[in-house]
Amino acid sequence: MSKPKVLIAADHAGFALKEELKKSRLEVEWIDLGTHDQSRVDYPDFAKRLAGDIASQRAPLGVLICGSGIGMSIAANRNPAVRAALVENPIAARLAREHNHANVLCLGARFLAAEYAIELVEAWLDAKPSTEARHVSRIHKMS
Repeated sequence: MSKPKVLIAADHAGFALKEELKKSRLEVEWIDLGTHDQSRVDYPDFAKRLAGDIASQRAPLGVLICGSGIGMSIAANRNPAVRAALVENPIAARLAREHNHANVLCLGARFLAAEYAIELVEAWLDAKPSTEARHVSRIHKMS
């Protein structure tokens, strides 16, 4: 079975965590959309790029990382094809995927150790979107 493709992007504050996630043992094929060093950049540019690639179906899932995760989440959610969720614990990561069908996970690099961020991504990737009518109905209301 092939590895799932997952887009990943970060601003300068999230660069180091992005690199740690890419080196992790998570069974995914990372598609790195940048940034490629710690030079100052603007997070909306990377959120917009990743959201556009989700909308064009380059990959079904993405991870965005900035200092707090808040800016990336706000910027990504401007694209109607994206349901980006900022999470800070494994239960929230799982529920974001199961109940909210989140296709983009946002992380705050200034608040998460790399090992814990890997746990969050793993919980999110392992979860499957719920097909329960109550959740599906809510997803349709957001579309």
